[in-house]
Amino acid sequence: MRLNAAGTQHLTYCTNIHPGESWAEVRHALETSVPEVKRRLGLAQEPFGVGLRLSARAVADLAEAGAMDDLRALLDRHGLYVFTLNGFPYGTFHGARVKEGVYEPDWRSRERLTYTNALAEVLARLLPEGMEGSISTVPGAFKPNAADPAAVAAITGTLAEHAAFLWQLRQDTGTSIALALEPEPECFLETLDEAAAFFRDHLFGEAGVAAMVRHTGLLEAEALTALRRHLGVCLDVCHAAVEYESAPEALAMFQASGIRVPKVQLSSALRLAPPDEAALQRLADFDDGVYLHQVVTRSGGELKRYLDLPRALADGLARAAEEWRVHFHVPVFLEELDGFSSTQAALSETLEALRGELGSEVPHLEVETYTWDVLPERHRGVAVEDAIARELNWTLERLRGKRSAPPDTDSRTP
Repeated sequence: MRLNAAGTQHLTYCTNIHPGESWAEVRHALETSVPEVKRRLGLAQEPFGVGLRLSARAVADLAEAGAMDDLRALLDRHGLYVFTLNGFPYGTFHGARVKEGVYEPDWRSRERLTYTNALAEVLARLLPEGMEGSISTVPGAFKPNAADPAAVAAITGTLAEHAAFLWQLRQDTGTSIALALEPEPECFLETLDEAAAFFRDHLFGEAGVAAMVRHTGLLEAEALTALRRHLGVCLDVCHAAVEYESAPEALAMFQASGIRVPKVQLSSALRLAPPDEAALQRLADFDDGVYLHQVVTRSGGELKRYLDLPRALADGLARAAEEWRVHFHVPVFLEELDGFSSTQAALSETLEALRGELGSEVPHLEVETYTWDVLPERHRGVAVEDAIARELNWTLERLRGKRSAPPDTDSRTP
């Protein structure tokens, strides 16, 4: 949905919550769940923006004759428009073990490049005239796969090649799209500071500019300008909170460094401060076997990182930490979940910052709680469309400087 009269800032939710790898499955969500969310928000007669997740399989399906025409007709019929894509998960994202496989193929590979180029072509055909698009993506690679200079050079070169593709797409169509790398715990770009350093030293440094010149024929200064236009950061507030980082401070840092933030994903993490044995025993219920739930503990100002929840639970030193933060996306309207707190305060602080000057350069905001179907069973007794609408309403209140009733504590209440 448009957040300002000029139509330069938009809010949506990510459709990765709706299971679907094929175009037929994605189509079903666009025909059913998305219009229902729109109706629950009271926007039946108004345009509603979609944050669309398309797997590699769905993109291939859309290349078949008539599929794109069908998609555009469906969007028109329901008063929907697409302005951002989630290009992070390449393959299956629901109902099977995902874990570290979600990062594959990564930005060392041609497969990731080919997939993301195809996503950009789809988005260019769907964007309303004059509107910029964004695609969020893997933060380079899973950290162990980017541990040597050759891997970093490969990631830099492939990303620059994609930026050249986006530059050419803009030349050919007039449509501007930005790729936004999404820092995440245990990834090559793990923290927001690491992301800033990679952009400064590699993508916008000698190697990135040289690759852009090679692929486009631009002069160096022009190549750098194009790189800055087409490559940026997707700031996920949950991920930043797990790393004990301030999203508003990071937004200011990126703007001062000339690094774009085309997209902010609005999300909260689980928080235990301090953990006790009873809480840690209950926390095991959140190990769903599907997604990675990275943990960062804090003791005396020192951070310790764990790849997944079971590893943290098995470490006696972690059990003695002052605070745990767990990469498990908690519904944004919940300050507490199952007796645990969340990082909702960090999200509220970010939304407040986005109302001001810091938010003026962030065109796309997306609520991303994809964990409804892996919450402990006692918390699943609500229609997902109701929960999504509630998340968007909660977000809108804070973007408009309003506060509602006391904090919610029951995820089963729509």
